[in-house]
Amino acid sequence: MRAIQTIKNIWKIEDLRNRIGVTLLLITVYRFLSVITLPGIDPQALTFLHNQTSSGLMSLLDMFSGGAFSNASIVAMGIMPYISASIVIQLLGIAIPYFQKLQKEGESGRRKMNQYTRYLTLAVLVLQAPAYLVNLNVQMKQAGSAIPSGLWFTVSSTIILAAGSMFVLWLGERITDKGIGNGISFIIMVGIIARLPQALFQEVVSRLNESAGGLIGFLAEIVALLFVIAGAILLVQGTRRIPVQYAKQMIGNRQFGGARQYIPLKVNAANVMPIIFAQAIMFIPITLIGFGSADQDSWFVKLFAPLSDHQSFWYNFIFAVLIIAFTYFYTAITINPKQMAEDLKRNNGFIPGIKPGKKTAEYIDEIMSRITFPGSLFLALVAILPAFAGIFGVKQAFAQFFGGTSLLILVGVVLDTLQQVESHLLMRHYDGLLKSGRIKGRQGTAYS
Repeated sequence: MRAIQTIKNIWKIEDLRNRIGVTLLLITVYRFLSVITLPGIDPQALTFLHNQTSSGLMSLLDMFSGGAFSNASIVAMGIMPYISASIVIQLLGIAIPYFQKLQKEGESGRRKMNQYTRYLTLAVLVLQAPAYLVNLNVQMKQAGSAIPSGLWFTVSSTIILAAGSMFVLWLGERITDKGIGNGISFIIMVGIIARLPQALFQEVVSRLNESAGGLIGFLAEIVALLFVIAGAILLVQGTRRIPVQYAKQMIGNRQFGGARQYIPLKVNAANVMPIIFAQAIMFIPITLIGFGSADQDSWFVKLFAPLSDHQSFWYNFIFAVLIIAFTYFYTAITINPKQMAEDLKRNNGFIPGIKPGKKTAEYIDEIMSRITFPGSLFLALVAILPAFAGIFGVKQAFAQFFGGTSLLILVGVVLDTLQQVESHLLMRHYDGLLKSGRIKGRQGTAYS
């Protein structure tokens, strides 16, 4: 079989075999740390914390940490503080000239940006870790227990949580350097997959306990999930190619160039960032309700109550609109048509029928606007699919895999990893993973 032969080919390549081994080893270390609770915490008293992380924003944080958040683990903060810091640094690259200059300095600028991101990650951890401990204490008191009192426990636990999160970041960087795939994304993917077996088991038990049609309903869910995954793959891989003609150049007595190439513009250049931004904003109403009146009949609670229901029409409508808006915003800050036009002109390239310079930039910007609109609509649809799955009776734990951030991260990371594996195979003159064409990931595009 082709799959068996491919596995044999992967095993024959020593470098690839070692990289896969390193990746599995570091992931095993991360999963082991995720079940080690903080010193002084009773694991048996975390029942209410588990209930709190079964839905809402806490569920998302727990999913990204692979269950470490609900386990009060030493790596409970996970990789999310680093992601938050990365988003802030990227936004600073738009507003502050100093960071704009760093972005143009190549590798040296990238290293400085990464260093600033780490510093900001530490600052975020210093703020988030004590807040996590306060919430942990509240949840444990409901279970009849409490965290140790005193300043020393707060300071030491904050240091442990910060060190644990930075160690997870270090593991991700080592996977990127010595392993296979993008380490940070790989760690997030492993955390998401870690919840899949339990969610799948609960869904199977729930369906089989139904009086009639339970098994048929479960099979229908699986078919629907496969269609959603196929759509997510198309969203991740979708590109629009712009033809570029490079002018012929005379070097000595020989003529070079003149070949036509393509600029691949991604349909979803923003990836999952619009969903993350929009999701953060949609949790503001829940926070306001928490700080508002305790009277459930008050106008304040009635005003924001529909936005606290993940299956309500207004929640999903506003959520989808925000995703579309943030898709345009994030694409605008990551794709620079003027810079692309200048690079083409500098390399004696041009788009056939379009004048170099300003006209080329306007043409690229117009094409990006056209392909971003359907991409943003599809991204919004994928984001709200878990709500539709819940309406049709799918349990929330399993419904999260029908769309949203989790599905797009899974699809994107798997495609990126497979693309790297295929590159190693083709470089050693082995057959690729697919018979037809090449695997296209998020970071690059390969053509058959």
